[in-house]
Amino acid sequence: QVQLVESGGGLVQPGGSLRLSCRASGSIDSINAMAWYRQAPGKQRELVASITSVRSTKYLDSVKGRFTISRDNAKNTASLQMNSLKPEDTAVYYCNAQGVRRNYVIGVRDYWGQGTQVTVSS
Repeated sequence: QVQLVESGGGLVQPGGSLRLSCRASGSIDSINAMAWYRQAPGKQRELVASITSVRSTKYLDSVKGRFTISRDNAKNTASLQMNSLKPEDTAVYYCNAQGVRRNYVIGVRDYWGQGTQVTVSS
């Protein structure tokens, strides 16, 4: 089974920075794209940033210029550097691996991490 483990969440003051990391494990051959989603209380989960295997990136408009997504294909990891954090960035952040192909397994599927809390507050 594939597991995604996130780390790096926490409490930070407005204007501060955090770096989230995600590692995928479990006999993985390749991952098409990796992404970070977030869900604030009472709101729908939204895509924050995504990056493909060739490092094409997309960002939520409200985080452009503040957040940067990166990945290491060889290590099956992805990171989200979050700068100039705002209270409205407070949410549970989820790592998502899309189009995961496993060794000796036919087909691909998506996987989710368990989520990590990010709280931006003074």
